[in-house]
Order: sequence, then structure tokens, then C-alpha cells
Amino acid sequence: MLLQGRRALVTGASSGIGQSTAERLAREGASVCVNYYSDKEADDATRVVEAVRRAGTTGLAIRADVGDEAQVVAMVAQAASALGGLDLLVNNAGIEKQIPLLAMAEADWSAVLRTNLTGAFLCLREAGKVMAAAGHGVIVNMSSVHEFIPWPGFAHYCASKGGLQLLMKTAARELAPRGVRVCNIAPGAIVTPINRFVLDDPEAEHQVEAEIPMGRMGQPEEIAAAVAWAASSEAGYVTGTTLIVDGGMSLYPRFV
Repeated sequence: MLLQGRRALVTGASSGIGQSTAERLAREGASVCVNYYSDKEADDATRVVEAVRRAGTTGLAIRADVGDEAQVVAMVAQAASALGGLDLLVNNAGIEKQIPLLAMAEADWSAVLRTNLTGAFLCLREAGKVMAAAGHGVIVNMSSVHEFIPWPGFAHYCASKGGLQLLMKTAARELAPRGVRVCNIAPGAIVTPINRFVLDDPEAEHQVEAEIPMGRMGQPEEIAAAVAWAASSEAGYVTGTTLIVDGGMSLYPRFV
């Protein structure tokens, strides 16, 4: 197993990529703290914890808003206490909402940046303290191909992921001497609840698939596999970079 004995915190882990990641980390031998945002996600989070435990490792769920500093400080402390330390953070929590740029209210902008970028920073900072004190650890941020591909209607989302790219690179430089690696995973179009607006529209889904050389959207399990590898000792010389997992989407297949 790639992650035997490791102790992980996965944010936004009650569904989608976060759920698949938490379950894959457990199958690779890691104990996992499953973060979720609200009461309506509590049952889903409990089911993920049950899957973690069935894999034979320790699992627990913690409700916290990653954009709230006090809640993040408390969550990381609780996770480290319950698991006996913290070796791995997967900064997965994120939101998106399609809004044309000129119609975007400041509140819309701030809501996405608060979760996707500020939340990632807060979790990275707090988990990084624990890891730096121990002299080892890995932080994997869930970014997107939209850290470098523009996406009309999603300026706030793209800005958050572009910011996450340089946050990751800067953190990687600062933390490498402390034994902590930091990298991003950049999924393309993945079959998750956050992309329901595409999946529920056959024409929209077809248009997205036309942008992917492999001809299909990815599965959450494929992203989880990349996280497991990036977090493992097999990737021990990998830091400060983004691993793109997109079926070739960033190759711009329709551009001639």
C-alpha cells in the first residue's frame, strides 16, 4: 500500500472527488479525517467515514467551513489529535457558479475566493505548521485546468485556481527545507455533483466531450489515484508543480 500508516485530512470529502480521494487514501493504508461543510452533508460524510473504516483504518468526520479561520484552526487541531499527527492534507473543498463577468456581484466573487483560495491557504497554513514541526508531510491542492485555461462565465473560479497555482509554488519553496512537499492536481472535466449542470444537459455534455481528446469526462476515482501517488513516497522528489489529469483537454483539440 502506498500510504501505510499515514494520517490525512481531506476537505470537502463528503462527495465527488473528495469522497473518492478519502476512500482511496484509506485503501492505501491512511487514516482519514473527512471534512464536510454543513448539516445537510453530515449523512454523506458519515458514509465516507464508514468506507474508510471498512478499509481497515481510522476515520472520523469534522464539520468546518474552510473559509472560517477559527473553524480551520480547530479542525486541524482536532484531526491531528484524533489521528496522532498529520502527514497529509488534501485541499479539496471548492465551489463554482456560472455568472457572466459583467453581471457578477462582489458577493459572488468573494464567496468563491473565500472557499477556493482563502480556504486552501488557511488549511495549508495550519496543516503546514503541524507537518513542519514534525519535519515531514505532503500538501496536495485540488486545482483545475482552469488555473491556466480561461473559462467565460467563471472568472471568479479561474482567478481562485490561478491564485492557488502560485500559492502552491510559493509554499513549496518555503516548506521544502522543512521536509514538506506541496503540489497541485489539476483535473479536467470530471463526473461529479459540481458538474451537474453539464451532466444534466446532453448537448452541453457533448460539447465538453468534444474538447477532450480521450472523448469522455473523467471519473473521480481517476483523480483520487493521482492524489494517492502524489502523496506517496514514490513522488518523493515532486514538489512545486501541477499534475494535470484531464484526458488531454488542455491540448485544445479544436484549436487549429
